[in-house]
Amino acid sequence: MRSLKNRVVWVTGASSGIGEALTYELAKSGARIIISARRKEELEKVKGNCDAASQPNIRILPLDLAAANTLKLSVQAAMQTFGHIDILINNGGVSQRSLALDTSLEVDRKIMEVNYFGTIALTKYLLPYMINQKGGHIAVVTSLTGKFGTPYRSGYAAAKHALHGFFESLRAELWKQNIKVTILAPGFIQTTVSVSALTGDGTPLNKMDDAQNNGMPVKKCAKQIIKAIVNQKEEVYIGGKETLGVHFKRFFPGLFSKMIRKAKVR
Repeated sequence: MRSLKNRVVWVTGASSGIGEALTYELAKSGARIIISARRKEELEKVKGNCDAASQPNIRILPLDLAAANTLKLSVQAAMQTFGHIDILINNGGVSQRSLALDTSLEVDRKIMEVNYFGTIALTKYLLPYMINQKGGHIAVVTSLTGKFGTPYRSGYAAAKHALHGFFESLRAELWKQNIKVTILAPGFIQTTVSVSALTGDGTPLNKMDDAQNNGMPVKKCAKQIIKAIVNQKEEVYIGGKETLGVHFKRFFPGLFSKMIRKAKVR
């Protein structure tokens, strides 16, 4: 297993949930970390929660994935922070809880803009630097819904499916440039992602899902993500029994289709 000590790791969506937990674990590993999200004050809290000895190696860089025209400048600022970036963990995003027919196109577009276009824009702007430094690692936190769609998450599943397609293609294109790509697909993780999930009219759900509440502890998820990145895995599924859905769909698609209709995913 390779060490992350002194490696420069940039984490988006670091103000809460999986991104926050990743920051704590990375700080323990001795990595130099850039943490990004929209809310600077929340990022300050995350940094403050880290051990005092690691805080000088943590830098804050606010950004908004929905503002694609600003992300090139964000990459330039990130590169100036430590001089280079070894690993980008694309974790920022927004979830959804609404039926497809009840969801406005504006909400579908917003989910795609944040989860897909924002993520690939940041990646594309950073890649020339990684190629110039003759190596790098791009990780993207998607979701099991990037492998199979479920009720109440049509727009979210569409964006996550798109990420899988993009990053699988990117991996095939850039292997000669020593660019590694890891796709991480969590299932139900104990975060508040459902609270901020968008409903059909774009307002947040403001409610904790039972499935999220009973999911894998976020710290355990963060540890598995870091392990997958360190070991340069290509694609990893993280969670409980819901991860079996990937294999079940592959081998028993008809039966899986019937089961997913009844799944308790809210």
